[in-house]
Amino acid sequence: MDSAIKTIKDTLYFLSFPKMTFIDVLEIVIISFSMYHIIMWVKKTRAWTLMKGIVVLLLAYVVAYVLDMSVILWIFDKALAIGITVLAVVFQPELRRALDELGRKNIVTSIIPFDDSKDKKPLFSDKVLNEIVRATVELAKVKTGALIILERDISLAEYERTGIAIDSAVSSQLLMNIFEHNTPLHDGAVILREDRIVSATCYLPLSDNMGLSKELGTRHRAAVGISEVSDSITIIVSEETGKISIALHGKLLRNIDGELLKKKLSKEVQGKQNVVKPKKRFHIRKVKRDISEKG
Repeated sequence: MDSAIKTIKDTLYFLSFPKMTFIDVLEIVIISFSMYHIIMWVKKTRAWTLMKGIVVLLLAYVVAYVLDMSVILWIFDKALAIGITVLAVVFQPELRRALDELGRKNIVTSIIPFDDSKDKKPLFSDKVLNEIVRATVELAKVKTGALIILERDISLAEYERTGIAIDSAVSSQLLMNIFEHNTPLHDGAVILREDRIVSATCYLPLSDNMGLSKELGTRHRAAVGISEVSDSITIIVSEETGKISIALHGKLLRNIDGELLKKKLSKEVQGKQNVVKPKKRFHIRKVKRDISEKG
């Protein structure tokens, strides 16, 4: 009888809710948050397919362990030593992209906010943006393919070196001439930095995002690829349809017009929003009122 009571007590103690502190709850929240984002990241990349292969190997290991297959278990034990290195090599593009996205979150600035926007000048002036939009619209009208990259905080020097150095002021005529068919500079991308065209015919990394439409060609995949490894904004003109698209942060905004393109560029590279300015007549009335009071 005593042994039965002791067994029941041990079972109830085992099933009882453990004592938890604030640190324990915080750890659970952090781990849950991290696991959720890791799973969502894996599902959006080709790592999801590779993970399925790893699960199959784990199931094979369990079966070999249950059936005591010594040779297979020996192979698994030896392969485990280099398994981590193999995974690091296979997942290298995905790991790099994940760390890059983590760096873009600006966790430190969100915890300790400070405003340094007053010391920063716009990377591209209104005049340059107007020239870019004008060239893009004209290229779209005649269905001339184009790939224009606007560099921001992350340097594109490694991709700039793959092209031909230009270092010229930005003008719609020059951009249109660069992408004209059968010209030496029409193939590849153009990189813009601080109101200057720095390089043309640049080669870009292609995106391996499986979610992109199959109808998209190399030009669009290159635009998405460069937006995945940098914070640049890329303008694409389709040679087949003449449609204008924008690639930013690994996403593609398709089929936009010149007006929307200008608004998007102003917001992204200059931080401008649609602000309603006060009308001048109110200011004029106030001045007239002040003059009449003084008179």
